[in-house]
Amino acid sequence: MKPSTYWITGTVVVGVLAVCVVASKDADSRGRRTPALAAVMPGQSFSHRDAKGNITVEKLERSEEEWKQILSARQYHILREKGTERAGSGALLHNKDVGTYKCSGCGLALFKSDGKFESGCGWPSFFEPLEGAHITETTDRTHGMVRTEITCSRCGGHLGHVFNDGPAPTGLRYCVNSVSIDFDGEAADADEKPADDPRDDR
Repeated sequence: MKPSTYWITGTVVVGVLAVCVVASKDADSRGRRTPALAAVMPGQSFSHRDAKGNITVEKLERSEEEWKQILSARQYHILREKGTERAGSGALLHNKDVGTYKCSGCGLALFKSDGKFESGCGWPSFFEPLEGAHITETTDRTHGMVRTEITCSRCGGHLGHVFNDGPAPTGLRYCVNSVSIDFDGEAADADEKPADDPRDDR
């Protein structure tokens, strides 16, 4: 093999390795990494229904150091430190595609697109969760207010809060940070166009 061939081959290998390293550390529009440790296999639900119909969610426990390696600084602040993204800034705020919204920390399915509505509050809003057991509610007395915090039942990641000012049929508004969730879209039929959701006018 000629020396020039060795040089070209070496350059290509180094280039590929550099791209892999950058991709593993790169962040998306919401400042999040996409690490191998957080990878979710298609079809994973992380919850099971027993003989009595009760749903059990698999718990995921990681140290704070592990979370810091897996999440971006912005994700860590919101999911693990209970931060809040700026109103109107979320990438999923106006998303109207059909699919499922999952916890961005562990992949647990949380909401379906048909439960989403335009609340005008500045954060993605849902009137019901995909499964009640997938969401944990606790009283939040921070910032001089009494609210109901919602967290992922699998990893404990902070999602946002739930309020009693949502639309029918539940009357609830699950106010969620875009950074806390990922959207898994469903393939749409090219010949079909989704009907307008009357809740979008609220």
